Amino acid sequence: MLSPKLGRNPNDIELYMFAQANSEHCRHKIFNADWVIDGEQQPKSLFKMIKNTFETTPDYVLSAYKDNAAVMEGSEVGRYFADHETGRYDFHQEPAHILMKVETHNHPTAISPWPGAATGSGGEIRDEGATGRGAKPKAGLVGFSVSNLRIPGFEQPWEEDFGKPERIVTALDIMTEGPLGGAAFNNEFGRPALNGYFRTYEEKVNSHNGEELRGYHKPIMLAGGIGNIRADHVQKGEINVGAKLVVLGGPAMNIGLGGGAASSMASGQSDADLDFASVQRDNPEMERRCQEVIDRCWQLGDANPILFIHDVGAGGLSNAMPELVSDGGRGGKFELRDILSDEPGMSPLEIWCNESQERYVLAVAADQLPLFDELCKRERAPYAVIGEATEELHLSLHDRHFDNQPIDLPLDVLLGKTPKMTRDVQTLKAKGDALAREGITIADAVKRVLHLPTVAEKTFLVTIGDRSVTGMVARDQMVGPWQVPVANCAVTTASLDSYYGEAMAIGERAPVALLDFAASARLAVVKR
Repeated sequence: MLSPKLGRNPNDIELYMFAQANSEHCRHKIFNADWVIDGEQQPKSLFKMIKNTFETTPDYVLSAYKDNAAVMEGSEVGRYFADHETGRYDFHQEPAHILMKVETHNHPTAISPWPGAATGSGGEIRDEGATGRGAKPKAGLVGFSVSNLRIPGFEQPWEEDFGKPERIVTALDIMTEGPLGGAAFNNEFGRPALNGYFRTYEEKVNSHNGEELRGYHKPIMLAGGIGNIRADHVQKGEINVGAKLVVLGGPAMNIGLGGGAASSMASGQSDADLDFASVQRDNPEMERRCQEVIDRCWQLGDANPILFIHDVGAGGLSNAMPELVSDGGRGGKFELRDILSDEPGMSPLEIWCNESQERYVLAVAADQLPLFDELCKRERAPYAVIGEATEELHLSLHDRHFDNQPIDLPLDVLLGKTPKMTRDVQTLKAKGDALAREGITIADAVKRVLHLPTVAEKTFLVTIGDRSVTGMVARDQMVGPWQVPVANCAVTTASLDSYYGEAMAIGERAPVALLDFAASARLAVVKR
């Protein structure tokens, strides 16, 4: 596919970059696929079905399905920050539009729960900050779906030992370490985690294929949150030819290689070494420095030096930089050795493709680079100018150490339209017996329900973090004089001087989909 377009064989960096940029994680090929069900062509893809809610009711929505987070209208309030010229803090009356984002970080959490969950929350925070021309994260949520815990000495009657793949940890390990990772990153960054969910599910079910084991050996690790953005920064700016292409944040290291492709595969399909190599490491302190730079930029209003911004996630710079220039309608030429690195022994592929966390890619106007440099030095946030935008929609990467060109290809080879996927499926009715209630007493049933982690008390997931960070939390998980974690939603104030605010809630009933998928979706929506 690549060779005919290039007129040569692609090298290792180009192949690796193509694998990450065109993984399911990055391109959503299944969600954009055409579906044929029982011989009938469906009018909408899965993604179009989701987008249909916005198309049907677009009121108050300012940005959706095209940026790192969605944005809806907020209230006019006094946002408290310092004037760049005088250094004086004051309230600035302006609309504080609301941004929201939820994503998952399942594969890394299955391999190594603490860093997997921590970088899940960290990546979601970066998505909020990299919305429009820069935004401010405010409050987060964290959720987990895992298989049965099988706590030693406290196994429940419904829990059987079905085994698990060797390369992933147990459900108990995930729930021992994962929530701590998510809570630690949120708190160390300076954001409260105010909402979430916890579900366990694992059992044998009768299906059209016979008896199957269904559960969450590969867990769901959900990270989400809300934030605020200025009205004139909701839409990204225009990348001018000659604009400087910048990496803001920590140095490159040989960690987190191949996460985009690895997370797009079923558990056990890839090599175990690749699975372990794909887990990133977190550094919330560095991410906070970067966010402070972004805050200083958006607080400048029209003088904001950020024209375009994306976070660095799956695929590292090999995905983030092409995405940045492509979304801005430009090409880019880069110098590999200008990338900040803490491991000089890395190969060109590892420098370009590693997924070291706490990094953003930005386009900054050349004449505003001194201002951006000043802000970065103030916050002690490292950055590097590694390239510039070009008129030609072409991607080139030069390596002055070897004096060669590791990447030299048109952008449409990397990010052009891929062949459309078609899924042709048949409706199959699930088989199974009705619930056998003989021999079950009310007392026993109540005891079992209360022992189910999904229903049981969740204080241990709530008190592991400071929920008052920012001073703008109006409602956290705890309710009443006895502080019981049963709040239906989280509420934050829009500013320190108003009674406006934002409410955030989450609902899920995934296991119900085994019986009735439509009912599962309805229950998830009405739950909150």
